[in-house]
Amino acid sequence: QVQLVESGGGLVQPGGSLRLSCAASETIFSFNSMGWYRQAPGKQRELVATITSGGNTNYVNSVLGRFTISRDNAKNTVYLQMNSLKPEDTAVYYCNAARDLWDYWGKGTLVTVSS
Repeated sequence: QVQLVESGGGLVQPGGSLRLSCAASETIFSFNSMGWYRQAPGKQRELVATITSGGNTNYVNSVLGRFTISRDNAKNTVYLQMNSLKPEDTAVYYCNAARDLWDYWGKGTLVTVSS
């Protein structure tokens, strides 16, 4: 059973930064892609960023230039560096790993952007 454990969420002021981590229970080379999704209160879960096993990245327009997804294969960990945070970035952030027809999810970490 694949386990994904997120960490790094918390309360931050607008304009601040956070780095989220997602530690996988097995080698991340085995996944076609990994990514971060978020779900704000009363809204549907949305894609934030993904990174493929080859290192190709994709971002939702609203975070372009502010967020960066990266991976450390040796640590089986994927990161999301979030800069210039806005109140509208407040959400539970979920780590996702995709392999063939299967999707795996972490339990999420809460990010609150507020003054």
